[in-house]
Amino acid sequence: MKQIILLLAIAVITETAHAQTQKTSHMFNVKPFRIDVQQTVLDDLQNRLRQTRWPDAPENAGWKYGTDPVFLQSLIAYWQDGYDWRRQEAALNEFPQFTAEIDGLTIHFLHIKSKNPNARPLLLLHGWPDCFYRYYKVIPLLTDDYDMVIPSIPGFGFSSRVAMTDDGSAKIFAMLMKEALGYPTFLVAGGDVGSGIAKSLANLHPENVAAIHLSDVGYPKGSEDWSTMTKAEQEFGQFIQQWWYTEGAYAMLHSTKPQTQAYGLNDSPVGLASWIIEKFNTWRTQDGTIEDHFTKDELITNIMIYWVSQTINSSMRTYAVNFYQQLASGQKVNTPTGVATFPGDAPTPKEWAERNVNLKRFTVMEKGGHFAALETPELWAREVDGFFKATR
Repeated sequence: MKQIILLLAIAVITETAHAQTQKTSHMFNVKPFRIDVQQTVLDDLQNRLRQTRWPDAPENAGWKYGTDPVFLQSLIAYWQDGYDWRRQEAALNEFPQFTAEIDGLTIHFLHIKSKNPNARPLLLLHGWPDCFYRYYKVIPLLTDDYDMVIPSIPGFGFSSRVAMTDDGSAKIFAMLMKEALGYPTFLVAGGDVGSGIAKSLANLHPENVAAIHLSDVGYPKGSEDWSTMTKAEQEFGQFIQQWWYTEGAYAMLHSTKPQTQAYGLNDSPVGLASWIIEKFNTWRTQDGTIEDHFTKDELITNIMIYWVSQTINSSMRTYAVNFYQQLASGQKVNTPTGVATFPGDAPTPKEWAERNVNLKRFTVMEKGGHFAALETPELWAREVDGFFKATR
C-alpha cells in the first residue's frame, strides 16, 4: 500500500512539474524556430560580392597589415562559386531551435535534450565575433550527459538586435533557464563575452548556478595594486598592456564608436568578412594556416549568420554598453569554477584565475585558441565534461 501511495505521489509531482513547465513556457511564448533566409537576401548578397571594389595592398602583405588580401580574395571566390548556404542552413536546422519572449526581447536558442534521465542542464555562451555556431561540433560530444541550451546572446544572431551588459544578459538567461525551461539549477560554460555573462550569472544567481567553466576570467586593467600580484600576474599584466597596443584597436572602436564602423560592415559582405576572419586568424593556434584550423565553410557560415541577421552593429555595441559599467562580471566569483587556457589565447596564469574565481580546476591546454569549441572540439568538450563531472 505504501508503495502505491509513493508511486501516486511521484506521478502527481511529475505531472505538476510538467504542468508548471508548460505554463512557464506559454508565459514566455516559447516556440519552434527554423532558419529560413529569403532567396532575395541571398541574391542581393551575390550581387554585392560581385561588385566589390578591392583596395590596393602591399606586395606579399600576408597578415602583416590586417586581413591577408590573397586569402580574403580566395575566400570570397569560394563564397560566390563553391559555398552552399542552403546546405549549411539545413545542417544548422538539424538541431532543435526555439525563440522565447523575455523582458520584451526575442531570444533565439538551441535546446538539445539528452536521453539520459540524469542529464544536467548546461548553458553554453559564445562571444564575439562568433555566435551560437561556435558550439555545433561539441553538441554530439556532450549530449549523453547534458541537456544543452545554446542561445544567441542579445544583439547577436537571431536574437533581438539590442546590445546588453553582461548583467543584463545574465538576467535574461537566468529567466530562460529557470522560468521558461524549468531548470532550477544549471551549469554554465563560456568564452569571451560569454565568460563575462557566466560570471554575472554566478554572482547574481548563485542559488541557480551550480558551477561555471571559462576559457578566460578577465584581464588586468592597470589599476591593480601590483605589490599584491605575483611575478606571473605582473608579466601577464605587461602582456595584456602590449596586446592592447598591437591588437586592441577593434575593442576600443567597439567600446567608443561602434556606429561609425557599422555602416560599412552592414553594407559590404567583404568588409564584414575581413573584420571577422582577421580575428579567427589571429586568435587561433599559431601553427600552419587559418585553413588548418577552420574550413572555408565554417568561416563563411559564421559570417553569414551575422550578414543575414544584420547583427554586426548590435554585437559590437555590446562592448560600448559594458564599457563604463560596474558589473557583477567584474567581481570575484564564489561559485566553483573551472578554467582552461588555450595556446592561441591570452596566457592566463593560475594565480590570476585564483584571484578572480573560486578555482577548482585549472588546465593549460595543448592546442586551441579563442574559439576552441569550434577549432578543437574534442579537446574542449573533454575538458569541460571532466570538470563538470568532478563537481557533481
